[in-house]
Amino acid sequence: MVLLIYQLKTMSQFCRTISSTNILPSDIRPLPVLQETMDYLLHLLDSSEHSFETIHDFIFDRTRSIRQDLSMQNIVNDQAVQIYEDVVTFHIRSHQRLSTSCQDSDTSSLCYLNMEQLTKCLLSLYDMYHVLHKHDSHSKREAEYYSFYVLLHLGCKIHKMIDSLYLWYGQLASPVRRSKEMIFARTLLRCYHLGNFKRFFCMVASEATDLQLRVVEPFLNEVRARALMYFNHSGYKLQHHPLEHLSGILMIEEAELESLCRICGLEISKSEGMKAFVPKQTSFTLPTSMPQTNGIYISREVER
Repeated sequence: MVLLIYQLKTMSQFCRTISSTNILPSDIRPLPVLQETMDYLLHLLDSSEHSFETIHDFIFDRTRSIRQDLSMQNIVNDQAVQIYEDVVTFHIRSHQRLSTSCQDSDTSSLCYLNMEQLTKCLLSLYDMYHVLHKHDSHSKREAEYYSFYVLLHLGCKIHKMIDSLYLWYGQLASPVRRSKEMIFARTLLRCYHLGNFKRFFCMVASEATDLQLRVVEPFLNEVRARALMYFNHSGYKLQHHPLEHLSGILMIEEAELESLCRICGLEISKSEGMKAFVPKQTSFTLPTSMPQTNGIYISREVER
């Protein structure tokens, strides 16, 4: 009972109108309490007692309250950075989980609000990194968390957060630019824009960290649909594109790929006993909403 009371006391709700000028010192949670609260919230994220949407809504509000407490106390140090990184982790995990069920309007709204807070948290976190640098300190996870900003630009429906990623890269510290996490993110984005989809999916499967994969996964069917557009526009009408072959390149089960093809308006036929589609189909269109993805599928043929 004592533990429950303690947890409830530390789970302050977010208040939009709160001001540091009219709040009592006893109402401010010190940094160690904020860290314990954040640890508890991340633990809740794996709970199965309630729907994920319900759990997400609760943690969403409480993490905003944590950020509010940090802001009012003007705390910027290693521990505050760790808390912000944990908040970003929460939003990334929610980004992945919510995307699998955002077909209805309520969950779609949750997806939008979660993405909005994710980008805000990242920008605030980067400001905190800059402050740490002035004191000759840095986070061990800095390079990976910078890479998330790049990977979010894969989303066709995500508003570009800055005018030029190229200029943004130039402002990063050299160790971050040369890190394997940032090189991965930049190369992946380049493969997407150049239409090198085979390398794109091979990189995702073999090089992405757990959190990088969670960032990218909700965008994979958008990337696959764009790949289908490339395949449809290229080649000759007599040249068939077997789904079995394409499913290996795009790392998706053949049945899921067939469903995605039909959503894009492609007519599937049989060629030499295999399902395929003929290029130059004028009925092709990029869908406004994508079916949920099961992530990366690697067939035995690809593994060999």
